[in-house]
Amino acid sequence: MTGPRLTPLAASLPATVPFVGPETQERQRGRPFAARVGANESGFGPAPSVVQAIRNAAPDAWMYGDPESHDLRHALAAHHGIAPETIVVGEGIDGLLGYLVRLLVGPGDSVVTSDGAYPTFNYHVAGFGGTLHKVPYRDDHEDPEALVVRAAETGAKLIYLSNPDNPMGTWHDAETIARTIAAVPEGCVLLLDEAYVEFAPDGTAPPIDPSDARVIRMRTFSKAHGLAGMRIGYAIGHPELILAFNKVRNHFGMSRLSQQAALASLADQAHLAGTLQRVASARSRIAEIGAANGLRALPSATNFVTLDCGRDGEHARALLAALVARDVFVRMPFVAPEDRCIRISCAPDAELDIVAEALRKALAELR
Repeated sequence: MTGPRLTPLAASLPATVPFVGPETQERQRGRPFAARVGANESGFGPAPSVVQAIRNAAPDAWMYGDPESHDLRHALAAHHGIAPETIVVGEGIDGLLGYLVRLLVGPGDSVVTSDGAYPTFNYHVAGFGGTLHKVPYRDDHEDPEALVVRAAETGAKLIYLSNPDNPMGTWHDAETIARTIAAVPEGCVLLLDEAYVEFAPDGTAPPIDPSDARVIRMRTFSKAHGLAGMRIGYAIGHPELILAFNKVRNHFGMSRLSQQAALASLADQAHLAGTLQRVASARSRIAEIGAANGLRALPSATNFVTLDCGRDGEHARALLAALVARDVFVRMPFVAPEDRCIRISCAPDAELDIVAEALRKALAELR
């Protein structure tokens, strides 16, 4: 009896998980975390109106979601002042990344990203046989100019750039991003991941222009809208590229409850504004906690703060382990020199009180 016959490509890849979830860690540890501040979720939660919309939709959960996400696409189009034909909805940005790579990247095709940027994108590229070319961060920022130069050198079909950035929380202004789009080599597409853009200062995102085939922008309801568990993302791009998603996407990937949750959240802009204020306050609090313990906070345009631990990756990993041992779930960048830092998600004060005490004790232990 033979086993499964994996493709040579699949057989060559390691069966790894880019992020070990807090639930997995809790099972391994035998107890829950007291502060869940590692995954950049919104501890402030969705709007009450969204919770009610989910309750209202629950009796209809026996039905598949609309495979075209018609109502949500049209609501997003009205919100952004663009045509519905320039929007595709998918299972979070993670799902959309996979569809885009599947559309554009085949075995041996070159793709450019930053060394240490969002690793799930890299998994998709590897899974479809693409060749990743990486450039380093510069001053804790992704380096748009270096990305474009590397793309021209390698004949890349796709460039990944997040703005604001994960895992550092830094950002570029709209003028820099516009220059980057203008410099994209012929035959290449810039994938602009804007998962955190709602938290960023005015002037971070250039105007949306779906007629420009050089760029596709991805956004999410996971962060500012507090709906990470519902898996709702969307991409904005040239109509021809957006239409091509229908060739490969999971047409029943969006649940009916997720679609209704997103519609309700998009309509409740007052709650979104309140969340942005709470996140800004939490960023300041995390920076103060870091400073009180001798750690420098990097400027952040996201719902997390990256704290520079002042030494190297070995020290930061030891600090992270000491925090986990004190029931605080945090994460850190993977690649040097950014791995000298740890990253703390914004959360309500009660959780940040726990973080403050745990950080003080963890650093004392390491000394």
